[in-house]
Amino acid sequence: MTRGNRILLSCIYWAFVLYVFVPLMLMILMGFKDSKFIGFPIKSWTLDWYLGVFADAEVVSTLTYSIAIAVLSTLISVVVGTWIAVLLEGRRFLGRAAIFGLTILPALVPGIISAIAFRIYARLLGIEPGMGAIIWAHAVHNVPFVALVVMARLSTLPKSQIEAARDLGADPIIAFLRITFPYLIPAILGASIFCLLLSFDDFVRSFFLGGYEPTLPVLIFAKLRSGMSPEINAIATVALVLTAAIGIWAERFTRRTNKDTNS
Repeated sequence: MTRGNRILLSCIYWAFVLYVFVPLMLMILMGFKDSKFIGFPIKSWTLDWYLGVFADAEVVSTLTYSIAIAVLSTLISVVVGTWIAVLLEGRRFLGRAAIFGLTILPALVPGIISAIAFRIYARLLGIEPGMGAIIWAHAVHNVPFVALVVMARLSTLPKSQIEAARDLGADPIIAFLRITFPYLIPAILGASIFCLLLSFDDFVRSFFLGGYEPTLPVLIFAKLRSGMSPEINAIATVALVLTAAIGIWAERFTRRTNKDTNS
């Protein structure tokens, strides 16, 4: 690679970094502004908006509600997605392509169309808008990501290990629990964190299927309709820090688990 190409790639890289992080930094800074309106210049600074986030019962309740939905929908999607991955990977049977296509379909459908379809189908099934409907929609949307990640991990599993376990008298369930499942743990953990963050940040499906109690993205949207204020920046910053911390922890934990599994 020539020196000119390296300089060009460096410029593209830093331009992308600025494009992504400058708006985030501005959002964080505006949360410290001692005024009811955002914008420059910032004449004085305060922590009141951030302290107010944790003192606001509505925000804390909504945050807890969103985390509960994310955790429950992730658990469902991990169980279903892993089961589908084990069913499909390495097997050839009639209807496999159809099952695979239906599995990944929720990830390909645009969010607004998916949300409308879920709302119509929930009404046909008699499911009332609220926590249950949101968990159902988030879980269905997240299953494809779990299945794809677990299938990719399964494709690298040496078949000789399973065959050796079967030769030693292990039945399929014991072979799965002793050989396959421990090998899948890094992939399952990575997919779980990804689905957790997807569900936590999901606005469209939460908006269409939510009841009287909003999730955090819906609450931020509702506050935006009454005008921008540093309070919104503070709430968004807290959500950003929470998701970033979970992502960083998950990346390190998954890397360590993957190293232990392969060693």
